[in-house]
Amino acid sequence: KMSKPNVSFSEKEWKEKLTKREYYVLREKGTSPRGGKYDNHFEQGVYNCKACGVKLYDSKTKFHSGCGWPAFYDNVKGALKRNVDISFGMERTEIVCSNCESHLGHVFKGEGFKTFTFKYMTQVTLTI
Repeated sequence: KMSKPNVSFSEKEWKEKLTKREYYVLREKGTSPRGGKYDNHFEQGVYNCKACGVKLYDSKTKFHSGCGWPAFYDNVKGALKRNVDISFGMERTEIVCSNCESHLGHVFKGEGFKTFTFKYMTQVTLTI
């Protein structure tokens, strides 16, 4: 059973709060083009959910994956929920913010890295 999010807006309120691109990605589970300001951003700081501002990742857990999206091998405890995503004819693990249930990206396992599991984050879902 999923717990109720701490932040809850009507769809109208989300549309007023977010840009069209942010709404598409965060609320409609879209994606953003590869590249962007956080792909190669490695300054010290905390990455937050663009929708509600909750802390998601410490920059110490960010690494260069070469995928074109920001990648992290760990998150702030309790910041994320994982859902099964069966879109596009495959099964993946979707990551959502535990505070507002906005779509953030997907979890991938291995792919040749020393860490076994890491998260690809869609660019527009983060702020630092």
